[in-house]
Amino acid sequence: MLWSKSASNIRRARLSDAESLMRVQRESWMLAYRGIIPHEQLKSMVDRRSAAWWRGAIRSRDFVLALDVDGALAGYATCGRSRHVRHVDGEIYELYLAPNYQGLGFGELVFEACRATLDRRSYRGLVVQVLAENEQAVGFYWARGGRPAAETYERFGDTLVSKLTLTWD
Repeated sequence: MLWSKSASNIRRARLSDAESLMRVQRESWMLAYRGIIPHEQLKSMVDRRSAAWWRGAIRSRDFVLALDVDGALAGYATCGRSRHVRHVDGEIYELYLAPNYQGLGFGELVFEACRATLDRRSYRGLVVQVLAENEQAVGFYWARGGRPAAETYERFGDTLVSKLTLTWD
């Protein structure tokens, strides 16, 4: 177990988690990006993440962490070596909670579990990329000390969306 609080724990994801990871990803992305990413592009992105995709991710990614709350998979995070910032070693690629677990403090637990995982690898610093219009996510990372390092843009169909790169020392 990587992190624990009352009836919750954060652990490495198992192959048997693939269906639940797919469900949490679908629910959380559809909520987080509604009105930001055009519906057809969002649906296509979500649909690509099948249970088979998740099994492959668990086998190949640096870390896929799973949040269990009272025996149910309630969220996940993926983290590993930074892909975007040269002077920062660690990156949280994704951190999502099922909608009914948001706003209850579980996100902070998962965030800290990612940081601890990356610290054990002796990674210097941390980077996260977040869509600027996803105000809930921007606020979440800002409250944990992330500061803007760059702004880029990503195209979803005909829509250009601002993406912030946030870093921690």
